[in-house]
Amino acid sequence: MLFYFASQPFALCIVPIISLCCFTLHFMTSRQRYQFVIDYFEEHNPDAETELIYDDPYQLLVAVILSAQCTDKRVNMTTPAIFEKYPEVQSLSKATIEELFPYIKSISYPNNKTKHLIGMAKAVVEKFNGQIPMTLEELIQLPGVGRKTANVITSVIDKQPNMAVDTHVFRVSKRIGLVPRSATTPFAVEKELIKNIPQGYIHKAHHWLILHGRYICVARTPRCEICGLKAACKYFKKNYAQQDHSS
Repeated sequence: MLFYFASQPFALCIVPIISLCCFTLHFMTSRQRYQFVIDYFEEHNPDAETELIYDDPYQLLVAVILSAQCTDKRVNMTTPAIFEKYPEVQSLSKATIEELFPYIKSISYPNNKTKHLIGMAKAVVEKFNGQIPMTLEELIQLPGVGRKTANVITSVIDKQPNMAVDTHVFRVSKRIGLVPRSATTPFAVEKELIKNIPQGYIHKAHHWLILHGRYICVARTPRCEICGLKAACKYFKKNYAQQDHSS
């Protein structure tokens, strides 16, 4: 039997439905697990990319700052008006809180993000001659920009081998078993993923994991029945395969 799955990031992907009771999970080494995951996504989602809509590094940086604890969908609904009013970093640097806030009020934590955006723009103009910097060390000097945001910017814009670990990447990488239980912080997970994913795939692997977490390996009830990573997944083995084998 075939299941036709047409969710956005995996559009037109046909995944075979395998009865959970008949599914056998074989032992995999860490290297084999990583290779399985990479091969799967290379086949089913080779052109994975951010769902944030942007035209240049400035727009992406604004969008990523706004996306903290907010959905990409909501950010994409908000940014067009911001970019129409403030089309480049120089104009945003001259904005006041009172002027910018109405454009951001529908976003989570609008007060802080309004201050961060204006502060970021001022710093880019004053410290970096109006050009969005493209190194982790420089980006984290900007207000509202932490390690995760800096990793997103450098990996998306410049395809640098940096791994942004958000809640989806953190959850999925631990469920599958790509990182050990001892990796209890985003930075620890980042280091494990960077160490084990071939450098040429790292900038894309972030999107693979985040989209998988957003649409398949969701937080409360992961959709294991349509997941193509069952054969490599420690969560599936623990919660389904062994249970069915013993019944």
